[in-house]
Order: sequence, then C-alpha cells, then structure tokens
Amino acid sequence: MSKMKIAFQGEPGANSHIAIVEAYPDAEPLPCATFEDALSAISSGEADLGMIPIENSVAGRVADIHHLLPASGLFIIGEWFLPVRHQLMAVNGTKIEDIKSVESHVHALGQCRRIIRKLGIKPIVHADTAGSARDISERKDKTVAAIASRLAAKIYGLDILAEDIEDEAHNTTRFVVLAREPKWAAQGSGPLVTTFVFRVRNLPAALYKALGGFATNGVNMTKLESYMVDGNFFATQFYADVDGHPEDKGLAFAIEELKFFSREFRIVGVYPGHPFRATFSETQD
Repeated sequence: MSKMKIAFQGEPGANSHIAIVEAYPDAEPLPCATFEDALSAISSGEADLGMIPIENSVAGRVADIHHLLPASGLFIIGEWFLPVRHQLMAVNGTKIEDIKSVESHVHALGQCRRIIRKLGIKPIVHADTAGSARDISERKDKTVAAIASRLAAKIYGLDILAEDIEDEAHNTTRFVVLAREPKWAAQGSGPLVTTFVFRVRNLPAALYKALGGFATNGVNMTKLESYMVDGNFFATQFYADVDGHPEDKGLAFAIEELKFFSREFRIVGVYPGHPFRATFSETQD
C-alpha cells in the first residue's frame, strides 16, 4: 500500500515538513516550490493532503494563503500548531566568530534579531529557511550561516552553532490541513472549529449586522481577517474561525443571520480544534 503524500511549501527540513512528520508520521512529505504549487498538487491528486501555514504568533498571518485558499476550492480538515525553534548553523568546522552574514526567510530573520545584532552579522533574505541551509551547505563558505530547523541541519549536514535562538519563546505557527473533499468533523465529537469566508452586502453597518448573531447566540469568534478581492478597494472578503459545529443551535442561528447580510458565504472546513488551543484560552474573571 502506497504512503499518503502531503504537500508543503518549501524544501526538506522546512517547518512545514516538521509539522507533517509530527502530525502524520507515516506520510510521505512532498516539497513544493510555492504555495500555488502545493495547492495544485492537492487539487490534481499528486498529493492527498497539504500542510499549509496560515499564521504565526510573532509574524502574524501568512498573507498569500488568505487569497489562495478560498480560490483553490480546497477544504480544511484539520489544524496543527508547531512551536518554532530556530538554529544558527554553518558548514562543518565553522566557528561562530568566522560568520559575517546569515541567510534565512524574512520571518526567521525577524524572529532572531537579538542574536543577529549581538554577533554583528549581516542578515540576508532567502526564499525559505531550509533552502538557505541547503545553499550554504553547497557553497561551503565558512563566513555565511543559515537560520533553519534542527531537521534542516541534519538533512544538509551542517553544524549547529547556537540553539533555539528565537527572540520569543511563544513563537508558534498554526497550520491547516487541506484536502480536495470536505470532511466535516462529527457534531459533539469534542472541541470543533468552523472556518468560513463571506462578503457582506455594500450597505451601512452591514458587517456589524452580519456579525451580531454571533454575539447574541454566544458563539466565540477566534479569528476575523479582511482582505481585498481582485485588487478592488470596495470588494472586501472576510475569513473567519468560530468555535463549534454549523449544526449547533447557536452557530446555526448566527450563520443564518450572517447569510442575510452577505452576498457570498462558504464554509471552508469543520474540524477538530488542536489541543494547543487550550493553552491560550482566556480565563473568565
């Protein structure tokens, strides 16, 4: 029986690769150059699922995904939270004082500012973390380091010169698991998340009225993002996460009210909430 293939954006050793290994240890990770390529691999059947980052606790949302996901026709069937741990690495035999510059993804560089300042080295933006590790392993230049994962150091045979160099200990990335077909989690099967996209009618207070049903029905909205559609300043689409199942009484009423004030509405996924969510739930005073 062939292994399930899971597409991700980046090179072997990327954080998305680590998320796949943790969530689906028996699957075969399928590296893709871009997010578009990863989504296409799922749509075409080349991959069974996709592991795609959607937001980070330090860097914020992964902007491309909010545009690409709704248009892709794919569905969210799960989520995964990955604590991000960055390592400073270089070719074998390099001493930390040899380093003059460091390469990595723009977010990784931004998340490791302290050590970059402390060492007085020049940050250079690379397409992704694992790709920077592969590049420096091929160049064999002891004046250049990379910031990437422990897995990337292992894959590309690099020495780790400094461990867990991220500025913030809470640095965590949330991923969504994408599939070609919707697979709604069963109602009452535990904490659930419903993700949907919508566009409100171009009326005064339309968004206020559309969202009012969530407040009156006691539905917790954990995410609401807006973004332009096709570069149009007046066509705003919203992406939202709420707690619960669409057939729960309160959420069903809230969605009904939302639809009344919206010109478009589509559920993107109904899936189990990851246990990590319990670590950041607010306590009631």
